Amino acid sequence: MLMFLSAITNEAIFAIGAAIAAFTGVGAGIGMGIATGKAVEAIARQPEAESKIRTTLLLGLAFAETTAIYGLLIAILIVIKIL
Repeated sequence: MLMFLSAITNEAIFAIGAAIAAFTGVGAGIGMGIATGKAVEAIARQPEAESKIRTTLLLGLAFAETTAIYGLLIAILIVIKIL
């Protein structure tokens, strides 16, 4: 076990950290897909509430996308070794 831990270099740790940070995009994508599906269902049930549903959906999607962009930014900073 100790031999394995001594073989881990800083490069490997940076790569693992960047992969974890970039993985936030997957969670954001899944969340945006679920939110969009639920918004379509809600509009189908109540077409008169379309504008309120659309506004709330777009605000939620913006927050989810921001999370993914922050994860990508952190991954890039780790790869170029600024962070």
